Order: sequence, then structure tokens, then C-alpha cells
Amino acid sequence: MPTLRDIRKKIKAIQGTKKITSAMKMVAAAKLRKVQDSMLRYRPYATKMQQVLADLAAAVETRSDLPPLLLRRPIKTVEVLVITSDKGLCGAFNTNILRVATKEIDRLKKEGLNTTISVVGRKARDYFKRREIPLKNIWTGISGKLQYTHAQMIAQEMINAYVTEAVDEVVIIYNEFKSVISQRVVVNRILPIGRIETEPVEQPFYPFTYEPRAPELFAMLLPIYIEIQIYRALLESQAAEEAARMTAMDNATKNCDELIKKTTLIANKVRQASITKELMDIVGGVEALKQSEG
Repeated sequence: MPTLRDIRKKIKAIQGTKKITSAMKMVAAAKLRKVQDSMLRYRPYATKMQQVLADLAAAVETRSDLPPLLLRRPIKTVEVLVITSDKGLCGAFNTNILRVATKEIDRLKKEGLNTTISVVGRKARDYFKRREIPLKNIWTGISGKLQYTHAQMIAQEMINAYVTEAVDEVVIIYNEFKSVISQRVVVNRILPIGRIETEPVEQPFYPFTYEPRAPELFAMLLPIYIEIQIYRALLESQAAEEAARMTAMDNATKNCDELIKKTTLIANKVRQASITKELMDIVGGVEALKQSEG
């Protein structure tokens, strides 16, 4: 049975862990607010871009006017882009993504399709390397330092692979932020570009007059649209990561409280047992003295 001193050391260690988890929870909450602000500022731009592209798509008259990013061809090779975090301590955030990604890759292989895998985040990189699965592209060090240039870099690789027909489809897998306690793993095809849906607007959307011609402008804006889709996925993933980490650290802090209560109870029992033993020794000594005097 542990001594009272050992139990008190354990309580002190748990209290130290609680301070760390509580601090990490507050840091994650601050980062989450920052990422959410970025998402809110970004939405009007993304919405307007969708409106313009939808209008341009309607202005493209013939199939010969379609840019390469809209052209469909028989699917033989699929690029899978998996977005995870660089760091852990965020609950099942990475586990959920990697489980869905593994199922999606297995499904594509069962359908007889070739797959190439690109990853964002150290967790995805380490996961596939442990299983000796080759990776085409690896981007790390983005978590907590996200910039639009990161989305541009990733989008350029995806676009080049599609235009050169190295791949026939690009699928992105990431965690979509729903709320602080809820995230959803999304599997989304970004290439070839499908029908561009627009969100309803309160004010009427009047058609623009474009210069240069609509098909030429359409071809210029489509790569930017891909960048927007990837940047949105990176923002969603980072917000979901910080929310998952905040929740995980909150649960860890509560668990520390429970452990402190249980360990303190054990310490009190050990202390009471020690006091009882000392009292019994004193009573026994008094009785021995009485018997010796008698």
C-alpha cells in the first residue's frame, strides 16, 4: 500500500497536469476565435466568387469554350488529399479523418482505380509512412500558421496534376467545423469542377458585362476558385482542430479534478488508518504500563 507521502506526491503531480490542460484549453479557445473571425471575413469573398463563376458558366455557349478544369474524362487515377493536424492532444480529430481516408482509398482500389495520396499535417504523414504507403506530396507546419499562400501552393499542385492528365479526379478529405463540440468529416471532389452552386442572396444579382470574353475570364478565375475551395477546407480543418483540442483539454481538466478527489479520499483514509494505528499503539502502551504497575 502506498505511503501518505507517495499519495501526496501523486496529488501534486495531478494538480500540475491540471494547470497544463487548463492553460492549453484557454490557448485553444483563443486560437479558435481567431480562426472563426478569419472564416467570417472570408465568406463574403467566397460567396461573390461563386456568383460570378455561376454567371460566367451560363455565358459559356459551346463545349469548345470549356476550360481544361471543367473537362471530364474517364477516371483511371484519383488523387486523394488528406488534411490533418501537425500536433496531437485534440481527441479523435485525426483518428476520424484517417479512418475515413483509409476507407475511401480502399473503396477506390476495389473499383479498380489507381490512387495517389497527398497529405497536409504531420499526423497524416506519419500514419501513412508507418503503413509504408507512398505519398506524392507532403505539406507540414501549416497548423496555427495558415496563410492563403499555402492554399495557392497546394492548389497549383492539384491543378497541374489534373491538366497534365496525371490524375483524372482530385478528392479532398477534411474535418468540417460545425460547432465547438461537433465536427464532420467531409469527402469532397474538387476536380473536375462540377456545377457551381450559389448561395441565395437578399438583393437581386445583376449580370455583369465582362472584358475579356466570358470563356477567357472563366478560364482565368477557375484556378482561383480551386484555391478558394482548398483554403476554405484548411480554415475549416484548423477551426475544427482547435475546437477538438479545447474540448479534449476541458475533459482532461475535469478528469484531473476527479482524480484529485479520489486520490485525496485515499490519502485521508491512509491518514486516518495511520492515526488509528498510533492511537492503538498508545492505548496498548497504557494498558501495558497498568499491567506492569499492578
